[in-house]
Amino acid sequence: MGKGKFLFMIGLAAVLVVGGYFAVERSGPHEQETKLAEQPQLADGAESSAGESEGQVGGETGNETQEEPQTGSEQDNASGDHAGDEETGQEDAGDAGEQAGGDQASDGQAGYSKGEEGAVVVIAQPESIAALVNPFNKLPEDYNPDDLVYPDVRFTFSEKIEKRMMRKEAAEALEQMFAGAEEDGIYLAGVSAYRSHETQKALFNRYVERDGYDKARTYSALPGTSEHETGLAVDVSGSDGKCAAEDCFGETKEADWLKKYAAEYGFIIRYPEGKQDITGYQYEPWHLRYVGTDIAQDIAASGGTLEEYYNAVPVTAPNS
Repeated sequence: MGKGKFLFMIGLAAVLVVGGYFAVERSGPHEQETKLAEQPQLADGAESSAGESEGQVGGETGNETQEEPQTGSEQDNASGDHAGDEETGQEDAGDAGEQAGGDQASDGQAGYSKGEEGAVVVIAQPESIAALVNPFNKLPEDYNPDDLVYPDVRFTFSEKIEKRMMRKEAAEALEQMFAGAEEDGIYLAGVSAYRSHETQKALFNRYVERDGYDKARTYSALPGTSEHETGLAVDVSGSDGKCAAEDCFGETKEADWLKKYAAEYGFIIRYPEGKQDITGYQYEPWHLRYVGTDIAQDIAASGGTLEEYYNAVPVTAPNS
């Protein structure tokens, strides 16, 4: 073989090897993109699993708050909340207008579940002041508010423990509301505010051991579905602590004042009377949720709920 022909063959071999290398490298990402495109697309931070919801759940009995011992233990100092539900896939959260109540979803909330086929979604923006947390919309398991403080208001206990804390904005609003109430001769007291995910889990498990799973779910929330985990909810009573987390609180002058004025400070009565089919819970005049003054006043004016505000009324609710 001549020298020129030999060099030509060597060059051709190099081209084939190099060309093949680039072909392999280029095919990799395209193959990966194809596989990814076949996967279901979840909203930011969403998780998915099989949903087993039974629909609406019973209201709180109020027994949890009364039974909890007043010690420094986080596990033993969690007040009552509500039953939740299991986790499943989440809808795409891209269209805030259609998915979260049109122009009302100015805070970017979207993709809320109405409980279709028992669907429970993981909230995409759990840090939002106006996030919807209910049996069909749960907080991420690792969510912990990073701005918790102790509001300078009276509570029915003296210890500086977990359930005395709230997120900073909500705590400041609570201070203003308590001060405003006192100007009208109304003296409020906090009963229970923030509760960590671990505390909620321990609390729920404790009630399961005591009363069984089905009974526990009628008065205690599954971990992640309790509003207390947001740091934006607080149970209140009169300063004497009577009727704390009990139906009789609804007949007090303190409850009457809250109905009239809580929205001016950014709070809503989260579980209004006559809305059990929508919220999933009985009337709880003691359970307040901070959502900011704009949303609170809109909800108060309409007589609705946070579910109705976001057009996330459960499919199990009549006429929804």
